[in-house]
Amino acid sequence: MSDKMITDPAPAIEEMQSEARLRPVTIAEFVGQERLKANLEVFIQAARQRNEQLDHVLLYGPPGLGKTTLAHIIARELNVNIRTSSGPVFQSPAELLGILTQLEAKDVLFIDEIHRLGRVVEEHIYPAMEEFRCELIVDKGPNARHYSLPIEPFTLVGATTRAGMITPPMRSRFGVVFRLDFYSPDDLLKIVKRSARLLDISIEEDGAVEISKRSRGTPRIANRLLRRVRDFAQVKGKGSIDLEMSDYALGMLEVDRRGLNEMDRRILSTVIEKFSGGPVGISSLSVAVAEEGETIEDVYEPYLIQEGLLQRTSRGRIVTDAGYEHMETVRGGGRDSQGDFFNSDD
Repeated sequence: MSDKMITDPAPAIEEMQSEARLRPVTIAEFVGQERLKANLEVFIQAARQRNEQLDHVLLYGPPGLGKTTLAHIIARELNVNIRTSSGPVFQSPAELLGILTQLEAKDVLFIDEIHRLGRVVEEHIYPAMEEFRCELIVDKGPNARHYSLPIEPFTLVGATTRAGMITPPMRSRFGVVFRLDFYSPDDLLKIVKRSARLLDISIEEDGAVEISKRSRGTPRIANRLLRRVRDFAQVKGKGSIDLEMSDYALGMLEVDRRGLNEMDRRILSTVIEKFSGGPVGISSLSVAVAEEGETIEDVYEPYLIQEGLLQRTSRGRIVTDAGYEHMETVRGGGRDSQGDFFNSDD
């Protein structure tokens, strides 16, 4: 095997380009989150009429629901520039000040994972958000000099999957706060069909419905599954995605009828088999399934709780009756001679 075959980044780059192509660029193109969109349109229009910057915006909710996309839409609708970064990037106030002083009037600064800003950095962003100025201290001790640098009015858009970890002083400085919820199958069906059209994928209605039903209420997952089902249709089928191909491909990907993947089922089965159904703390569960506790809380738990399969209590996680029933259904299934995942009620 050649070195080029090992190191060639082209497939990864192509995947990222495909993902970028699928992102809506206007509020009108953004599917779902209807009340959020209606309110956001009003706030943006009001800011433009007053010729002012939009108030600071906090977006929170599980990953993959469109927080980053909305940040870019906000900048586009305001017809301003956007600078993007993430909380862990800022190791010192100087790094934050370097970005703030480069912003033009009414620009958008998007900070993903804003709950991971360091405390010192966070304290420096308060005057920037409230008074549009940066506080800078040069040197130490008796030679220390304090400077207050004015900056252009801007809009901070913060995104987080863990709103509870944002400090009250930071949260109080956001004038617009939106929670993004999981999407309905109907909205996901619209997203899958739109994405198929943009990627020039031949897909039938029932094939698109099956993908949308198993996408965990998350557009990012719907688009990822669509691309993977396309691969199976190209190699194992005739290129077109119908119900049979969607069912086969998603079975090979171990995505079951309710959209649960292998890790979802491992979490449920671990709580049932090793902890008698719960309650179990996140630390014990993390060790048992060999996954970071933060990942379990941010990525897997929200959907399991939304589906009523898992319950989070003050004593720990508990598998519900619905969770037991689902795992019994899965255990009654297996793999057929072609390796396709199926349930006992198929």
